[in-house]
Amino acid sequence: MTTDTQRPRQGSDILRTALRRNLGAMAWGTVLMGLYQAGETAFPIALGLIVEHTMQDRSLGSLGLSVAALAVIITTVSLSWRFGMRILQKANTTEAHRWRVRVAACGLQPVARDVDLKSGEVLTIATEDADQTADIIEVVPLLISSLVAVVVAAVALGLADLRLGLLVIAGTVAILSVLSVMSGRIGSSTQEQQARVARAGAKVADLITGLRPLHGFGGNHAAFLSYRKVSTEARRQAVTVARVNGVYAGTALALNAVLAAAVTLTAGWLAFEGSITIGELVMAVGLAQFIMEPLKMFSEMPKYVMMARASAERMALVLTAPPVAAPGSGHPATGGDLEIDDVSHGSLGKLTFRVRAGEFVAVTAYQPRAAADLASVLAADTPPHAYEGAVRLGGQDLSDLSVEAVREHMLVNPYDGEIFAGTLRSNIDPSGTSATVAEAVEASMLTDVVALHRDGLDHGVRDRGANLSGGQRQRLSLARALAADAEVLVLHDPTTAVDAVTEQLISRNIAKLRRGRTTVVLTSSPALLDAADRVLVLDDGVITAEDTHRNLLATDEAYCLAVAR
Repeated sequence: MTTDTQRPRQGSDILRTALRRNLGAMAWGTVLMGLYQAGETAFPIALGLIVEHTMQDRSLGSLGLSVAALAVIITTVSLSWRFGMRILQKANTTEAHRWRVRVAACGLQPVARDVDLKSGEVLTIATEDADQTADIIEVVPLLISSLVAVVVAAVALGLADLRLGLLVIAGTVAILSVLSVMSGRIGSSTQEQQARVARAGAKVADLITGLRPLHGFGGNHAAFLSYRKVSTEARRQAVTVARVNGVYAGTALALNAVLAAAVTLTAGWLAFEGSITIGELVMAVGLAQFIMEPLKMFSEMPKYVMMARASAERMALVLTAPPVAAPGSGHPATGGDLEIDDVSHGSLGKLTFRVRAGEFVAVTAYQPRAAADLASVLAADTPPHAYEGAVRLGGQDLSDLSVEAVREHMLVNPYDGEIFAGTLRSNIDPSGTSATVAEAVEASMLTDVVALHRDGLDHGVRDRGANLSGGQRQRLSLARALAADAEVLVLHDPTTAVDAVTEQLISRNIAKLRRGRTTVVLTSSPALLDAADRVLVLDDGVITAEDTHRNLLATDEAYCLAVAR
């Protein structure tokens, strides 16, 4: 059995962990729900006894005592259901919360996991699958309490006539045998449906992210057709699941009705031949009606168990996925150089250069892909085993350092930095601990956006920065990178969406704010290249030239053609 700190190996481990963590709540819930089912079953038994004794005694005292007994049963049923379901649903929602947090934690870990799922699919697993997995907390007590009701009914009928008790037991076993076979089909169909719905969610998330470019080149219709195809597949699978669930529910209802009818008819026949009394007949007919509910609940439980297991198996895809790399545990020394030593990855071939501590270096790549590959390597998005050569930070290989330590020491800000729903301030300083927010806002030329709104830095930002222009989003992302005040800062095309005048001011401000700290800018912007201490020319995966921007303009014709505007 796994512990809370151990990683579950498969869906069954997840279910066992959920059950073990909630044994106390499930025990109390089982007792109270068992009491509820026993009370429900006791009601027709009490009616039969009332009829029997009232017909014999014919006294108001006996009638009053019988009514009081019914009142006690009804009160017991009401209170036990109320408190039993409260306990179980609280445990259910708490357990679902635990698994949601755990899946989210896996997705947000510094080291990505080697799982073939898109972010939209992980989102579905963290919500719907976590909820359905936690349903096992309610399923087990309800299953046991339904069994209690069936057993009480069988015993009561057996005391009246053994044949009635045996009929209930045999009928219940037959019903469960048929439905257990059908529940397996439900589990496999549900798992496939969840996968297809997750893929559809991932597709629409990707399309929303790229909505502006799609509008730009007229790809809306093709994107819609692509999503429609995925969504149609999900719809077809959902219809299949609904059909299977309908057949299951219909079969369960029909079998339960057949059993109830069989008990009623058998009791009538036994009463006709004098084997049971009128009171026992009333009890048998009442039980045949009341037993429909626990039998219905009892027969539905295998379906929910299979659905919970299918969801748990999908959660295991995330929770058991190994990291794409096994990072070290070291910490880089402060004030050290950044070294790229014979790195080959993607479009990079034997790339070598050094950035001294405190230096402002610009790297201009003639092939944009090379800049993206370099940014990926520096950001540790590409694990060390996936490229040749070495990247050293403070004299230590990245492979020997923990990812958390690398990212605390070196921040790589992507060219497409995400903007989150919240405020300008929460986007610039998510942790609320930066002491340089004001300086970062000024350096990124975000002051006009702040001054434009009455709330200033507390102005609301919509999801993905929908209420900001492209230039404002880029400057907001740059402000966030500068406010982090990292010892080593790598910026990838930080000014592509701003005008030339603003770009010139931002370049000077970055150089001023970052003075004395290591800064690398991957860019083709003349303003940023001019502000750098050195410019490295990256062509065909290697450094082909190195000098100041102005010297390169004067001596390198290819450079002049590539960067001059």
